[in-house]
Amino acid sequence: MPTTTITSKGQVTIPKKIREELNLQPGDVLSFEIEKGNKISVRAEKKTANHAFGILYSGARESLSGEDMDRGVAEYFKKKYRTE
Repeated sequence: MPTTTITSKGQVTIPKKIREELNLQPGDVLSFEIEKGNKISVRAEKKTANHAFGILYSGARESLSGEDMDRGVAEYFKKKYRTE
């Protein structure tokens, strides 16, 4: 069973084997629950499309059409990779 140590700041590192098996990434949310017998249950919360809404939405910007987005992506890659 993988183990970890609590730091002086109360932080722990999730062992790599666990992170890989659960596909945990930076920014993922974990919830903790205290169970009987001094046990702690840790659950990885699944993200939904609603989590991305706040990241992607900006009321200050006007909406773009699919064609505008395609053009923007193409221009970005042309500049980045200098292709024609």
